[in-house]
Amino acid sequence: MRPRSYSLFPLAILTLLAGLTFWLERATRIDEPRRDGKQRHDPDFIVENFTTHTLDAQGKLQYALVAEKMLHYADDETTEVMRPRLTYFGRPERMFLSSKHANVSKDGHEVVLVDDVRAVREATRKDPELVLTTSELSVYPDQDFAATDKPVKIVQGKTVIHGVGMELDSAAQVYKLLSNVHGIIYRNQ
Repeated sequence: MRPRSYSLFPLAILTLLAGLTFWLERATRIDEPRRDGKQRHDPDFIVENFTTHTLDAQGKLQYALVAEKMLHYADDETTEVMRPRLTYFGRPERMFLSSKHANVSKDGHEVVLVDDVRAVREATRKDPELVLTTSELSVYPDQDFAATDKPVKIVQGKTVIHGVGMELDSAAQVYKLLSNVHGIIYRNQ
């Protein structure tokens, strides 16, 4: 005896309703919120008035970072630093970098200085002090390299140069302005 198609209709409807109920339950499920603090952007530690030093393989001081405050966030492993001052040693003239804020990469290899960025290279016997200002500067301390795509102003004695974008090789003392460069250069200051 062959089943009639109208007798299978209620079974098909029940199967469809069961499938829709299962899908609806999954689609509207609210997961339990995490209670470990990883979802919030709250600092997991705060350090105030600190200094950190980095030494080379021979134990010679390479650079020092001094700041008013540091906040570390566990949710995205970011670090914010307030009023950082970075000093490079190990060359005849020291280089000082400062800003209002900085963001440090989680591995510590990149420091992005933000707001009122100022870099000062001490005067030498033959060259006056050099002062560089910009709004943002990415610094790679281990590589003695810095870069920005923002407007830059460089002042050395009477010489004043403006440009947009810059690459700085601190070890070689090479400042490469990338575009819209203009200024007045004095040879013997």
